[in-house]
Amino acid sequence: MSEAITMDFECEKGCLLEYVRKSSPPPFLLKTYMLIEDPTTDDTISWNADGTAFVVWQPAEFSRDLLPTLFKHSNFSSFVRQLNTYGFRKVITSRWEFYNSMFRKGERELLCEIRRRKAWSSKPVPVVPTQTAPRESDEDGESFSTSSSSGGSSLIDENKRLKRENGVLSSELMNMKKKCKELLDLASIYTSSNDAEEDERPKLFGVRLEVHGERKTKRAEMNENVNVLVFQSCK
Repeated sequence: MSEAITMDFECEKGCLLEYVRKSSPPPFLLKTYMLIEDPTTDDTISWNADGTAFVVWQPAEFSRDLLPTLFKHSNFSSFVRQLNTYGFRKVITSRWEFYNSMFRKGERELLCEIRRRKAWSSKPVPVVPTQTAPRESDEDGESFSTSSSSGGSSLIDENKRLKRENGVLSSELMNMKKKCKELLDLASIYTSSNDAEEDERPKLFGVRLEVHGERKTKRAEMNENVNVLVFQSCK
């Protein structure tokens, strides 16, 4: 008799707990609903025009200013993953608009009908859902394509720039080699000229005489030419 009473009591207790569970919305959904209903946050998060979905207008500000006040973190991706586990899906590719048939403006009592998905009954959904909203794959594809195109364009521009710089450097190197050769040729001529000049000086009693004026003029001309070439090679 006592065992039957105990079993009845346990059954009634279990039914009561199940009733309470079903009649109380999950805390995550309740907090999110309250946040959307708050008119002071409409610039950051609010209902869409017909109240059938909500939009996070400013994800950065939402993560920085609002998430920590209710969820004790500032990770927008974690917030989106939580929405996915409750069956929300992103319905517009151009903005962060999320939809659940039981999550509507002015119908808070429907929150009790939304249940968390079982981990074993569905595959993990990425931050940007693709299985429930096919258009998300288009967004990901466009994003990847844009990123790849931008990266490829940057590499092409960089390659062109390096080729131009390499051409300029090669031209300057050739010019420097040419000037160095001219400088060496001029120095060789200058040395040969000095030797010839020594041989052409007149002798008096077997001793060569110095011709100061002519020799100084030639040396001055040669020095000036050498200086000009050295100056040009250093430009």
